[in-house]
Amino acid sequence: MSAVLSALFALLTAVANATGTVLQRIAARKVPPGDAFSVRLVRHLLRSPAWLGGIAVIVGAAACQALALTLGSLSLVQPILVLELPFTLLIACAVARRRLPAIGWAASVMVAAGLGLGLAAAAPSGGGTEVSAGKWVLTLVASVGAMAACVLAALPRPRGKARAAFFSSASAIGYALTATLMKAATDTFDRHGPGAFFASWQTYAFVAAGACALFLLANAMESGPLVASQPALTLGEALVSLALGIVVYGERVRTGWWLVPAAVGAVMVTWGIVVLPRADTEDADGAEPSAT
Repeated sequence: MSAVLSALFALLTAVANATGTVLQRIAARKVPPGDAFSVRLVRHLLRSPAWLGGIAVIVGAAACQALALTLGSLSLVQPILVLELPFTLLIACAVARRRLPAIGWAASVMVAAGLGLGLAAAAPSGGGTEVSAGKWVLTLVASVGAMAACVLAALPRPRGKARAAFFSSASAIGYALTATLMKAATDTFDRHGPGAFFASWQTYAFVAAGACALFLLANAMESGPLVASQPALTLGEALVSLALGIVVYGERVRTGWWLVPAAVGAVMVTWGIVVLPRADTEDADGAEPSAT
């Protein structure tokens, strides 16, 4: 029963994150190019009702994700978040008052079916809650180092697909790290109560990691189209989260011949995620529908 509730809260997280992404993109498209990756970007966004609304929705998504991680494993919860992309395109179409093309519907079904097949085959389970200090240090150093490498690769590039993809990859790693830290913090809350939760360093670390990932996502949205930023974000977060669940918490997935249907599911999800952003609701000049 806990796994079902965990999956349900993960699904709600995907819907809320998708809504927040659309609202953030509406705001980010109005930022002058010269203000990217600066304090001025934050000032622009803080004056945007769309961005503030997106933040409010994302806070709700974080609460749902925390509940999902309390009830289930990182390897179960985080892959479900790939459904954020189909939801993002559906919501963006609704905002733009346009129909999602047939290829968009086909890709959405492919993502959902591939995710179901992959999770059924992998059957993620197990995992502990005790993580050594050395393992935390290694996880933080590797994750932050990978994020820094993506940012350094993005900064010299002009606005476009490559810059957006690098910023999105950095954001994906940040969100995966956030989920990993959040799981530790929510477990502390569940076992020892609010006092221990607020005394835990993981609580403040996941807030910091989430804020950093959000800033990087804003830069990705400002840098280029969804066709570049969203696949890197969606696939990257799922894959890094799966790896961190196994490495940090010792979670298990089925191997042997189960790897065959799991691989088929992964290919289906990847195909759908690559195809879906091509049904983006932006018009030819990259304009975004305005919030009303």
